[in-house]
Amino acid sequence: MKKALLAALLTVVLVACATSPTGRRQLMLVSPDQAIAASRTAYIQQMQAFDEKGLMSKDQALIERIDQITGRLVAQAVQMYPHTADWEWSVAVIDDPETVNAWAMAGGRMAIYTGLIEKTDASDDEIAQVMGHEIAHALANHTAEKMSVAMATQVGILAVGISTNDNRAMAGAAAAALLAVNLPNSRTAETEADRIGIELAARAGYDPEAAASLWRKMGEVGGSGPPQFLSTHPAPGNRQETLAKLAPQMMPYYQAAQNPPVYPIKPGSY
Repeated sequence: MKKALLAALLTVVLVACATSPTGRRQLMLVSPDQAIAASRTAYIQQMQAFDEKGLMSKDQALIERIDQITGRLVAQAVQMYPHTADWEWSVAVIDDPETVNAWAMAGGRMAIYTGLIEKTDASDDEIAQVMGHEIAHALANHTAEKMSVAMATQVGILAVGISTNDNRAMAGAAAAALLAVNLPNSRTAETEADRIGIELAARAGYDPEAAASLWRKMGEVGGSGPPQFLSTHPAPGNRQETLAKLAPQMMPYYQAAQNPPVYPIKPGSY
C-alpha cells in the first residue's frame, strides 16, 4: 500500500507542472487558486495578530506614500498580467522599527515593515524595488510553488486542507501559506523576482538603478544579525552586479513612463 501511494504521489509530482512568467518549469501540486484561498485566510489571521499587538501603522503620511508607490506598481502588474485584476490587492504598513522585511502572499496581499524603510533610509525608488520584487513573487506563483514543494516532501494536513472544506484542515493550509512566505526562496525564484520586479518598477516610473542601491543598503544593515528580509530572500553574491546590468535595459521603460496610473490599493485590513 505504501509503495502504491508513493508511486501515485510520484506520478502526480511528475505531471503537476506549470510554467512561470519567465518560462521556468514549476512544480504545482497546489494550484494558484488554492494558494490564493489559503493565503487570504492566513493574511486575515496575520493582520488580526498585528492589530491586537498595536502594530498596524497609524502614520497616515507613510501609509499614503506606500499606497501610492504600490498602486503604481500594481497598475503595471495588472496591465501585464490581466488575470490579476481579480486579485484583492492590498498592502499593510507594519509599525515595527526593528524588523527589516516585506512580503507578498498569493493573490496580491502584501506588507512592509517600518524597519525596512527607516534602517535603509529608503527612497521612493528603492521602496518601489522592494514592493516590485514582492509583487513579482506573487505574479510568478512562488507561494503555490513553495507550498507544492512542502506538500511533495511532507504529505499530510496541507494536502487535506487544500482538498476539503474542513475548518481545521483549512487552518492547516493557511498556516502552510504563511509558512511559505517565511521560508527562504530558491535562488532561481529570487532571480526571477528580481527580473520581473525591476521591470514593473521601471514601467511604473521608478528609477531601475535604485535596485542595486537597495540591495547594497540591505547588506549594510547591521544589528544582531542580517535583516529578516535577507533570510527569506537569499542574495547571490553577484546580485548587485546583475541588477546593475539590468538597469540600462529597463531605462527605456522608465523614460517612457509618463503620468503612470495608480491602482486603487486596499488597506491591509481584515
